[in-house]
Amino acid sequence: MQHNEKGKKEGKTYVVGNNPVRELLEGDPARVDFVAFRKGRRDKGLEEILELCRTKNVPFKSVSAQDLDHMYRGNHQGIAARCAALSYTPLHTLLETGAEAPLPLIVILDQVQDTGNVGVLGRTLYALGGAGLVVCQHHGAYLGAGAVRASAGALNMLPVAKAGNLASAVKDCVNYGYTVYGAQLGSGSEDAYTVDLDTPAALVLGNEEKGIRPGVAKHCHHFLHVPFRREFDSLNVAQAGAILISEFARRTA
Repeated sequence: MQHNEKGKKEGKTYVVGNNPVRELLEGDPARVDFVAFRKGRRDKGLEEILELCRTKNVPFKSVSAQDLDHMYRGNHQGIAARCAALSYTPLHTLLETGAEAPLPLIVILDQVQDTGNVGVLGRTLYALGGAGLVVCQHHGAYLGAGAVRASAGALNMLPVAKAGNLASAVKDCVNYGYTVYGAQLGSGSEDAYTVDLDTPAALVLGNEEKGIRPGVAKHCHHFLHVPFRREFDSLNVAQAGAILISEFARRTA
């Protein structure tokens, strides 16, 4: 039986072998980013695993034998599951408990790609008493060992939920009574230092290049920006997010 293995190159964690992958999918499917299996493999064990992937909404893909060997240097039995280095919290649990946090603020990351940015935001949010993070199941940063290191371990203590459909997750926040703010500069965006900030709240931070997607933005109640006193292009998402989280914390102190 194979066990969890942390890759040496990027701190990635893999569970390999038929039985371990199947047990992980049955017991903690939210931790699994995707399952990769050797191209051309066809057998009952694989079909059982792929059926679990379908029912648990876990992505899967066929890869070349060379790619699989590159993921895991050992006896992988033709299958490997890439896992997060933390256990996820169900979104409804986060929404139910978030209002009781010292800072009743949930930060939602819309396809934020950089693990360092996610780690810094997690560290800031945890230190200032925030309720938790919501990340994308697809097209978001991989929350492996590198992200946990960047957060100084905060991601192992802060509730983190994973959403397959982020627009639906934002709608869930609204239904649970959260005021949703989007970090976005443009028409109708308000100065984060002077606008009223209500809690419990959710703060949506967008992708490093594209910002918040329109389908997600349409569910935000308000948009915020950090006012600049000099002409400058922009702050990165971790910097802007940390400033906005701090402003929420200052108002609720």
